[in-house]
Amino acid sequence: MASAIRVTSWTEENFSCSVCLDVFSSPVTTPCGHNFCRTCITKYWDEQVKYKCPVCNKLFDTRPDLQVNTLLSEMVDRFGTSVRVREQPYVEPAEVPCDVCTGTQLKAVKSCLECFMSFCQTHLEPHQRVTILKKHRLAEPMDRLEDRMCKKHERLLELFCQTEQVCVCQFCTETDHRSHPVVPLKEEYEVKTSQLEKIEAEVQQMIQERKIKLKEIKDTVEMSKKDADITALMRCIEKWQDDLKQMVKERLKSTVKQAEDLIKELEKEIEDLTNRSSEVKHLSHTKDHLHFLQAFRSLKNPPPTRDWTTVEVRPPSYVGTLRRSLDQLEETLNMEMKKLRDAELKRVQQYEVDVTLDPDTAHPRLILSEDGKQVHHGDVVKKLLGNPKRFTLRKYVLTRQSFSSGRFYFEVQVKDKTAWCLGVARESIDRKGKIIVTPETGYWTLYHDKDGFVFRDKPAVRLPLRAELQKVGVFVDYDEGLVSFYDVEARVHIYSATGCTFSDSLYPILCPGYCYNGDKNSAPLIITPVNQTD
Repeated sequence: MASAIRVTSWTEENFSCSVCLDVFSSPVTTPCGHNFCRTCITKYWDEQVKYKCPVCNKLFDTRPDLQVNTLLSEMVDRFGTSVRVREQPYVEPAEVPCDVCTGTQLKAVKSCLECFMSFCQTHLEPHQRVTILKKHRLAEPMDRLEDRMCKKHERLLELFCQTEQVCVCQFCTETDHRSHPVVPLKEEYEVKTSQLEKIEAEVQQMIQERKIKLKEIKDTVEMSKKDADITALMRCIEKWQDDLKQMVKERLKSTVKQAEDLIKELEKEIEDLTNRSSEVKHLSHTKDHLHFLQAFRSLKNPPPTRDWTTVEVRPPSYVGTLRRSLDQLEETLNMEMKKLRDAELKRVQQYEVDVTLDPDTAHPRLILSEDGKQVHHGDVVKKLLGNPKRFTLRKYVLTRQSFSSGRFYFEVQVKDKTAWCLGVARESIDRKGKIIVTPETGYWTLYHDKDGFVFRDKPAVRLPLRAELQKVGVFVDYDEGLVSFYDVEARVHIYSATGCTFSDSLYPILCPGYCYNGDKNSAPLIITPVNQTD
């Protein structure tokens, strides 16, 4: 019948010793039928002259032999277990669960560094009672206990080696890491946490750079498709129609294929970096020092990415072929030619660069504005210290900025001038004495004076005079070896030097021409910002 007794509905008072007022421990019964803890009644009688019951005060002639109350002991054990289970909290998501509990798991109160397990209060009891288990090392509850132990020494990983960037135990610092600086995990955790913000900023910066490059490539594809549409204008040219269409198709296909491949690669890198950003953000919220530091180590090596700063999709160029065709059809295709010229100038204007003149290179007679945007010829030769960068005979000046790859474009106002020269020059040009100005010597320049319009080459290329020329645009494609000049106001191409060889950096170069006693060429050359109009 004892097994049928429901102790869970009883209170603690039903199982309390009258002496210590606590739940019975090894309950025994006196001859008068009252129950006490064996320790409590023994100590009580040790202090008395007469042996009597603490409850009913019944006197005993001799000290009674105490008998274990088997039924009461069983009920006390069942009551204690029931109470301990009811009082123990269930495990919350962020807490360490008991590894022994089945069904509903309780919150662990200790972890054993010998058993590699965590225990709730109930399942911890053997470690508090069994002699061999009482020797085990207990610690505060820890998740993934096996991962927290040194595989070599089977000791808790409590320190961080700054030399090898790994978590170590105390024994490791006395052996393999003896000469290495080590710090507590918490200290290194705080250091690495502070680095997360920098990593996140770098990841976001890489994402933004790739998004910008992605847009640039997509815009180039759209521009290429628009350029391809102009092949419809060539339908009237029966002789070249098929060849032209095939050329456009192949070049466009190559450009689109290149762009699509780069787009996929960029999108993949953005996805990888976005995932890395999520990992960084997730890791920044963890308070688990060990898990943080072990995961942080993998963050130090970002996913492999390409350097996109020099990557670009080159739109196919149809200008040369179309220009030859449209020149022969000028009378019938004037409107279409104007549209083409507008598109061409807009295309090169997007590569505008901001350049300023370098006074260290200017001939002593040249006068530069404070902002470095204007230059004109002066009547007086300034006394200047010798400088290997300075021109000594030709009235030239270079810009501070140079370019050794890619494309660039700038515009110079030549309004009200009767003579001038501008273009680009190699950094290694001869700047002293009499200079032969040709592409062979490192100069690609357009010259204008009363005798005409010339691209300086060997032989010189004579060009039609352009009435009321006010502003000249200079476009350079370094990698393609191209230098082009444009009449900006008329939106007309003037001349292009193709097949150029650029062996070092290129500098924009200006010459305002001679001007004495305030003659008609006194106006300055002015580097102006690009004004793109629809």
